[in-house]
Formats: sequence, C-alpha cells, structure tokens
Amino acid sequence: MRKDAKRDTKLAHSGSHPEDQSGIVNPPVYHASTVDYGTVANMQELRTDPNNNFVYGRWGTPTSKAFEEAVAELEGADRTVAVGSGLAAITTAMLAYVGTGDHVLVCDSAYTPTRNLSENFFKRFGVETTYYDPLIGASIAEQFQDKTKVIYVESPGSHTFEIQDIPAIAEAAHKAGIKVVMDNTWAAGFFFKPFDHGVDVSVQAATKYYVGHSDAMVGTVSMCGDNVQPVIDCLRVLGNNIAPDDAYLALRGMRTLSVRLKRHEKNALKVADWLASQSEIDRVLHPALPSCPGHDLWQRDFSGSNGLFGVVFKPASEASMHSFIDGLELFSLGGSWGGYESLVLPTNVTRTATKWIENAQSIRFHIGLEDPDDLIEDIAAGLKRLAD
Repeated sequence: MRKDAKRDTKLAHSGSHPEDQSGIVNPPVYHASTVDYGTVANMQELRTDPNNNFVYGRWGTPTSKAFEEAVAELEGADRTVAVGSGLAAITTAMLAYVGTGDHVLVCDSAYTPTRNLSENFFKRFGVETTYYDPLIGASIAEQFQDKTKVIYVESPGSHTFEIQDIPAIAEAAHKAGIKVVMDNTWAAGFFFKPFDHGVDVSVQAATKYYVGHSDAMVGTVSMCGDNVQPVIDCLRVLGNNIAPDDAYLALRGMRTLSVRLKRHEKNALKVADWLASQSEIDRVLHPALPSCPGHDLWQRDFSGSNGLFGVVFKPASEASMHSFIDGLELFSLGGSWGGYESLVLPTNVTRTATKWIENAQSIRFHIGLEDPDDLIEDIAAGLKRLAD
C-alpha cells in the first residue's frame, strides 16, 4: 500500500498481508503462549529484537500485530501497542513517564477511571496530581512545577464535552520538557490527528468505535520517535497484553469504521439539533454545535464528530428524570459507547478545578445506527413523561 494512501484506503488494507497467510485476506486468530524457537541460536537471535519478533504470547502474535499496524497507520504513529482495555492504555502511557516525587496535570473533564488512577494509585507511590480547567489553553504553563512530567488531555471531555486547545498546551509543555498524553477515543484516531497537533502519546479505548459492536475490550497506545521505547518498556513490565480474539474483532471493526462513523455523526447531529429546540432542554453539549465549550477549537482541529454528546435538562425532579430514562425503548441504559446501538446514561461528573452543579439534570446520549426519526420519537415520548 502506498505511503500516501487516503484514510479510507488505509482502513481497508492496513494490517492485511495475504502474502504471508496463504492468500487469506483477514489475519487469522493466533492463540498462543509458547513460541518454539527451534534452536538456541535462533532463540538468541529473536530475543535481540523482541519488539519485532514473536518471542512469547504476552509480547504479541500476528493477530495483535496486524491490529496495531492498522491503528498506527490511521493515527499517523510510528508504533501502536494493543492492550486489554482503555484504562490499561492510560495506565501504560502514564506510568511510562512518572515515578515517585513527580507531578502530573490532568484535565478536570477527564474520564472518571483516570481520576481514580491518579487519586487511588499514583498518590500511593508519591505522584502528585493537579487538575486544571480544560479550557485553559496556553495558560497551562502557570500550573507547571519543576517536577511536572506529564499533561493528560482528553478532548472532548467524557461527559461535559469541552474541546481543549491541544496545540497550545503541547507547545507550552514541550518548552518545559513535559510530555503530553491524550485520550483520543472520541475522535477514534479518525477525526483528530494527535501527532499533527503536538501530542506525544495517544491512547484510545478501542472498545468503542474500533470494535463497534459492544463485544470486546481493547485499548491502544500510539507514539512516535523517542516516545516509542519508554511505552514499550513499561508495557513489558505491566503485562497488559490484548486477548487474540479481541484483537481480531477490533481489526475487523476498523474495516467499516469510516462508514459507521459517518452514520453515527449524521444521526447524532439530527437528534442533537432536535433536542436543542425542545423547551425541556437547557443546552446540548455536542462539539459540533456552537453551544459546546471549545466549539471554535473543534472547527479548527477536528474533521468531524461522532454519536456521543451530552444534554443538560431544565430543572426537573429526580423521579421525573428517572421516568424519562427508564421508559426509553430504543436506548439501552449502560456504560461504554461506540457500538451500533443507542445508549443513555446519567452523568456523574466530578470536578476539582472547575464547577459542575448539574449532575441531576444531565445525561449522555450515544446515538447508534438506528433510524434517527425513531430515536427522536422515543425521546419525545420521554419528554412527555418528564412533564407528567
């Protein structure tokens, strides 16, 4: 495949090497632990470069390598490693750069397990965390300490959907010798190119749009240049390997990522626009809408949107909000997102550096691949229950 191949072409062909698989287009699933080296001399040769050779099942198989190749091609990385979940990806990326006595900056809009990692794990080992306003931009330099090693960004935020000024943050960070780790799950490596905007390490919960069918747990860590080896070394210590069947499902899901994302985007924008016009709604937090914090940055840096957004209702009782959610017929009530189905979830926003007082009136929608008119009809019925 040509180096300058377009994005959709890369999705269709990256990681597929039929010439190495008896002509089979899809890489098969390799279930493996032991690798037979054949001879001591061959074992010694393979172990001189374990990053590019198969030496043990935990270090990867042809199945996981095929998936990693496809993700690296899409994100523009020199190397991607696949792990067992999005949280495993975040943990691997962060631990590659921090140790006792260090300091990290984490955006206040971060995914809750990231906060748990900081407060219930890093803290135990003497790593200090400071949370910052996700809209701080270049002013983040005011938060730097001599011991700051990593800035963790998530754009947009998991529940409140602020878009961060990643280039400005990265420029300030690099002047101070600080690494930037980004959760790029929302854009799926498709709508935002992290390494073009100064990110050092990009992590994703590939469980979401790469898998696309809500049936596998996968995380990815992508990096370039001198960031490759520290992450790989950390991964080898932690043993956060991906299961072969999950790697296969994620790679298969990537083949249709482009067409699915376009449908998710179209459906979500239709539903979001409709919701914004309803009297029961205070505001819709969708990065493609002007009402979303950081919308101008989204226009500048992103090439599209997906099916995930937030909604803030006007004041309503807890019972009414529960009635709205419980009666929805086409929306499953559950965590995660990125599958073909629509989801609804009450928000549970924790803030440290900024304020969010609307948990009781806020929910998150993931708009799936259903007909959007049916989804709107289902929500409209819910709004009637809300008023009763």
